[in-house]
Amino acid sequence: MNRTQFHWIIGEGLPKHSALLEAVPGVGNIGKIVVDALIDKHPSTLIARILHPDMPPHSTLDEDGLLTPPSMQIHRVMLPDGQYLVTVSGNLQPMTAAGQNEMAEAVLKMAAKASTPQFLVLAGLAADVDDKGVHVICADSSVRGNLEANDIPVSRVQPEAGMIGVAGLLVSLSPIYNVPAIALVAETIGASADVRAADRLANWIEQAFEIPLQLDLDTTEQTARKLLESVEVSGTIEDHLGLATESDDFYV
Repeated sequence: MNRTQFHWIIGEGLPKHSALLEAVPGVGNIGKIVVDALIDKHPSTLIARILHPDMPPHSTLDEDGLLTPPSMQIHRVMLPDGQYLVTVSGNLQPMTAAGQNEMAEAVLKMAAKASTPQFLVLAGLAADVDDKGVHVICADSSVRGNLEANDIPVSRVQPEAGMIGVAGLLVSLSPIYNVPAIALVAETIGASADVRAADRLANWIEQAFEIPLQLDLDTTEQTARKLLESVEVSGTIEDHLGLATESDDFYV
């Protein structure tokens, strides 16, 4: 039995959307900065919370001063051209392997039910200062074929050491649920909040997928400051995930 619960605030499922973006805190917090910046800059609405009993038991005050349970949040975001994105993000994820599998499966089932046209999982990889690439990773040969037919190179050698947490499970399990999910992994110096890498990733998405995110460095810097105030970044990423320390080559 999957213990994941959806608390729908608006509706009972995902609204129509052109893409779904997922990110949680990780190396450089790159994906989280991009998703949070979208929510901050453009008209957005919290439509649901994703709850799981294996989330760290840390309830927090929201912007209205109300105590909210540990969760991941689903937002609807309207872009400047009128199209809608859906984002799945949060400062926490389940601390057990079983919990992370259950949450990933529940999110993929939700995306499949809503016929999500593209599912972008945003993450970072610690790299050298001069490395500024974006790795495209998928788990489905047909998805890879479609990307390469549109001149988007897909990595066949990375991630060399694997991909941990909910993010990796969302991509690797996606063929089972017939969801076109890919990971976009930006190289980063590994700082607590790599604003410039987040900006590069946002620009890359705009160019590759023609999604007008229209973020700027000022927006991502402000978002990064807010993120650092709300997430404990002094420990390792394994601390955040509740996992034992593994190779530094892991994507998260």
